[in-house]
Amino acid sequence: MPRLWTLLESELARQRGHLFPWVPVVLAIGIGAFFSLRSDPSAKQIGLAFCVAIGAALSRRFVNETLQIGLVCIGVFAAGFGIAGVRAQMVATPLIEFRYYGPIEGRVIAIDRSSSDKPRLLLDQVVLQDMAPDRTPHRVRVSLHGDQRWIDPEPGMRVIMTGHLSKSPGPAEPDGFDFQRHAWFQSIGAVGYTRIPALVLELPTDGPMWARARHALSERVQAKLEGQVGAFAAAIMTGDRSAIERETLDALRDSNLAHLLAISGLHMGLLTGFVFASLRLALLLVPVWGLLWPVKKLAAAAALVVGAGYLGLSGGNVATERAFVMVAVALLAVIFDRRVMSFRALALAALIVLVLRPETLLGPGFQMSFAATTALVAVFGAWQRSDVSQKIPRVLRPVAAVFLSSLIAGLATAPVAMAHFNRFAEFGLIANLIAVPAMGIVVMPSGVLAALLMPFGLEGIGLWAMEWGLSWILTVAHQVSSWDEAVKLVPSPPASVLPIGAMAGLFCLLWQGRLRWIGIAPAVIAAWIWVGATRPDVLIAHDGGLVGVVTDQGRALSKAKGAGFAARIWLENDGSALSQSEAASLWPENTGIQHVSGKRALQGFEGCHQGEVVVSNQTLPELRCLTFDASILRHTGAVALYRDKSEWRAVTARHRKGVRMWHGDVPEGPENQRLTGLLRTDQ
Repeated sequence: MPRLWTLLESELARQRGHLFPWVPVVLAIGIGAFFSLRSDPSAKQIGLAFCVAIGAALSRRFVNETLQIGLVCIGVFAAGFGIAGVRAQMVATPLIEFRYYGPIEGRVIAIDRSSSDKPRLLLDQVVLQDMAPDRTPHRVRVSLHGDQRWIDPEPGMRVIMTGHLSKSPGPAEPDGFDFQRHAWFQSIGAVGYTRIPALVLELPTDGPMWARARHALSERVQAKLEGQVGAFAAAIMTGDRSAIERETLDALRDSNLAHLLAISGLHMGLLTGFVFASLRLALLLVPVWGLLWPVKKLAAAAALVVGAGYLGLSGGNVATERAFVMVAVALLAVIFDRRVMSFRALALAALIVLVLRPETLLGPGFQMSFAATTALVAVFGAWQRSDVSQKIPRVLRPVAAVFLSSLIAGLATAPVAMAHFNRFAEFGLIANLIAVPAMGIVVMPSGVLAALLMPFGLEGIGLWAMEWGLSWILTVAHQVSSWDEAVKLVPSPPASVLPIGAMAGLFCLLWQGRLRWIGIAPAVIAAWIWVGATRPDVLIAHDGGLVGVVTDQGRALSKAKGAGFAARIWLENDGSALSQSEAASLWPENTGIQHVSGKRALQGFEGCHQGEVVVSNQTLPELRCLTFDASILRHTGAVALYRDKSEWRAVTARHRKGVRMWHGDVPEGPENQRLTGLLRTDQ
């Protein structure tokens, strides 16, 4: 034991000076622990977590260096748990626990598009009929269906409409993405739609300053550039994606070029780098200024201001925040004559994002952004320390850098993209090698030029060149995505795969010394778990409106229309390319599973035999067979059934997710006495 302790001390001593990047990792583990709970911690428990963090910080000075590292880990873990708890309370909003239909009034604060490619408004200052202000959600999100030609929504505009609202739906399947949690952290208490034309009550007079500026700039860009090229330009310059059509988005995703839409490290780096280099060169052209002024520092300060403005204009998503923090650290290092340490800058960016918005840890944006950047920093750091780059002809080095960065970023983000989006772009590297240079050489410099000329009404000069570059990128996206087998569909992994794989990758990249290669073992384990995972034999929607059964040809669905959201997610998670109508045509006649959907079907229901399963979105009488009806599903949420010899094993969303504050009111008590003895339930 003493020898083992000595080995531990010597290994930790070798990490001296390289431990700071592990701080956000431990913080993320604490945040993950909060979200993994099945019930909400009390205020006392949150307070205790902060006490532990403070106690660990104060007591570390009284122990040796090895124990100090342990105390720091405990303190940072507890801080992450507490920060997530405080954040969950800060964004709290009343939830609508019933289906509301009536007038919806509110102020537009954001505009985007729904999964059905319809305009969607995010409203605050909400007013609902016969609902007290303290019971009204702080924000609601409404999709605009039907004929909406009479309204051109803008941020700050007050609108009214008649529509449907309800609480965000729960997970489409027990291990699926929790949409209620996602909505909670945006303070969205209800989602819905309207098919009746929305009306304008007041034109924009106030509202979020950045949102209004974003909308105004987006409208001006799209007035000069028509079609999807203009929508692409608006997305790059302002972060406004509301005009991007589903077809364009799918082409960019299938060619692995969707990252060009997100204002991330590439855009922030190109913008600030262009401003820094251009301004520095311009100042040096005047010899007196170059000799008397700190030209390099002035250019860095100007680039920092421009980057901050770009962050505010873009809406401040995770990728942009991370990119700005890293750029800010680099530019401040230039200003204060300090050396830039990339892993430290990346760790600082992760800390800032996680402290401000801990919920982003669970989203693909955070995971893909930091996976790509961590891998790039590690690989290019090794590249610079070696003499490999010197062996490449100078003229080919930029090409080699683009190739290497595209390859590394693609490999690092591929597992995350596959886990969240169930697809892998086979020709993504080719598309990036062709398209990314156009973004750096043409699009971003032209965008800066257009922004500088916009006050004089001459932005068309810059936008003309920008149009050429973006047209090229869209052409590449559509061409590559049309190739045979351009996209490989993959099934969703179990929940443990991404955390295990992330820790394996981080250990290989951040740990110093040969022990880093131990991280390969958990990476192999994660891959083995993913490959060996099985999808549920039966899936039941949270409201009983749809059933999916695995067949030899793929998952068969009980309905060709309706419950399209759940159908799409199930088929994607299966790694299936079938449409809902195609999956419905596979429904076998004798499955032993009956779906009783609607009151008319309930009237014709003739009962069931023992061993069968009956699913309904209505309330059924007591039956001898296994039953999932509205009264049961109201408590369980979505259900997955696995056939285990002669009996069924059920996994419910209630078991997996528990009951948290973002789930609202869930009926108390056992699932239902009719389930007892008819199946085994995973707790």
